[in-house]
Amino acid sequence: MSVEDTFTHFPRIETARLVLRQIRPGDAAARYTTFSDPEVMAFYGEELHQSVEESRAHIAAVDGWYARREGIRWGVTLRGADEVIGSCGFFNFDEGFHRAELGYELQRAFWRQGIMREALRAILSYGFATMGLGRIEALVSGGNEASAALLRALGFTLEGTLRQRIYLRDRFWDELYFGLLREEWRPD
Repeated sequence: MSVEDTFTHFPRIETARLVLRQIRPGDAAARYTTFSDPEVMAFYGEELHQSVEESRAHIAAVDGWYARREGIRWGVTLRGADEVIGSCGFFNFDEGFHRAELGYELQRAFWRQGIMREALRAILSYGFATMGLGRIEALVSGGNEASAALLRALGFTLEGTLRQRIYLRDRFWDELYFGLLREEWRPD
């Protein structure tokens, strides 16, 4: 498989506990549960969704990114259940698909169960081995210790901090830059 294959047929990825699949319009209510939760969105660079319709529009936007080869976002589901409880994926590719940015979020009811770590391990392996990415980056708002700890546990290196780079929810936030190189990735 290759980048071309990735953007021709949406890849389904399975892990011990999870199925990562394409997000569909029927997932709008589940996405609303995630994107309307102030705790989930506390460090996310978007405002809270105010309706299921807003979440449906977000799904359409994600589909557009995929169609234009600008990003790929997997819906995270538990094996045996088809409800999307979060998502993760790549975007901000460089021109040759050598580098991408990682993004993710998870419904609060599923925090601290290792679910996002399992999902990210799967897509990082996919990104490096199948898509041929050489570098994956992640940006984290200062104060989001859980996300920073997750990235460190996956082998990412904190490469720098841009002070007060983001203005969100009536305050300035630092932005932490993490990076992981293909040769640093340990899939096991």
